[in-house]
Amino acid sequence: VQLQASGGGLVQAGGSLRLSCVASGRTSSNNALGWFRQAPGKEREFVAAMRWNGSRKLSADPVRFTISRDSAKNTLYLQMNSLKPDDTAVYYCAARSSWYAGAWTHSIMDYWGKGTQVTVSS
Repeated sequence: VQLQASGGGLVQAGGSLRLSCVASGRTSSNNALGWFRQAPGKEREFVAAMRWNGSRKLSADPVRFTISRDSAKNTLYLQMNSLKPDDTAVYYCAARSSWYAGAWTHSIMDYWGKGTQVTVSS
C-alpha cells in the first residue's frame, strides 16, 4: 500500500484545514487507515482512523477532527476545525491490514506515507 498525503499549510488559530491521503496498491475494504501527527520533540501520536469500508471510525478529538473517505477516489480525508497552535505538527497518513481493537499507537501501523506540515499561528 502506498500513501500520499497533502493539504497541509499555514493557518491561523481557529481556522480549518482538510488533509487528503491518496491510497494506492493492494487495498481492501478491511484495511484500516488513519492519521497521526508528530510535533518537534514529541512522539508520533494518534489523531483519527477508520476502516476503509466505513464501518468503524475513531478520533482522538471527535469535536474538532473528522475522518472520512471517498472510496471512488481511494482518498482518505481529515477535516480539522477550530485549529490551535498545539495542533502544529507533521501529519502522516498510515494504514494497516485490519481494524485494531486496542489502543491506537504508531507501532501498530504497517504502512506510512510522507507527512504534510500543518502550522497553526496564534
